[in-house]
Amino acid sequence: MSAVMGALSGSKDIPFTPEMDNEEKKHDGEPSGTETEDEKDAIAKKLSSVSVVSSDVNDEDDDEEDDEDKPAREIVLGPQVPLKEQLELDKDDESLRRWKEQLLGSVDLNAVGEHSEPEVQIVSLTIITPERPDLVLPIPFSANDKGYAFALKDGSKYRLKFTFVVSNNIVSGLKYTNTVWKTGVRVESTRVMLGTFSPQTEPYTYELEEETTPSGLFARGSYSARSKFVDDDGKCYLDISYYFEIRKDWLASET
Repeated sequence: MSAVMGALSGSKDIPFTPEMDNEEKKHDGEPSGTETEDEKDAIAKKLSSVSVVSSDVNDEDDDEEDDEDKPAREIVLGPQVPLKEQLELDKDDESLRRWKEQLLGSVDLNAVGEHSEPEVQIVSLTIITPERPDLVLPIPFSANDKGYAFALKDGSKYRLKFTFVVSNNIVSGLKYTNTVWKTGVRVESTRVMLGTFSPQTEPYTYELEEETTPSGLFARGSYSARSKFVDDDGKCYLDISYYFEIRKDWLASET
């Protein structure tokens, strides 16, 4: 599901030429076999420095190639501060204070100002498609008699909409991740940055981009998925695993 799912170096060598060898001899002198200890140390240091540079280049290339496979470096952030305290700290900075007030909107600081940790409740998932009425699924999902949270028609266009409530404090960098497997093989991995949200009584909604389910006999069947909502501090607000189905037609109860 990307919402639900989609269809299934090294360092460069420098060529050696006789002219380069002559240049080396002009500047460094050709080894004669009778070098002094100081000269030997100088040559060894020179060779050592070349080896180190070459090794660094190789390591950098490897890092770029493996970057997606490595876990993100842990970022240590400062402690959460209640909203009232945040506004007090910046009361002498007019531009920053106005920016925070704009971000907070009509937040009732008397209700949330004493809480330092934000709270996010994912209320529902809505599947939107032009082929039938919107399907609103409360979270946590309730599986049908076959164990599926929902079913999709193959080859159909759809988009997902999440509804969630933010309370207590500002949640920064809220991210949605979703991984899908079919017969034990990962077929989709999605990561979407939703953004930063201030606390409010009214729920937020966020729609993902439109997707098309895969079509054909081999695309149909059972899928397992795991969805998570995590913020910049690493706090997880929802971690849910479920099953869904891709069918030839929509379920009669969902049309």
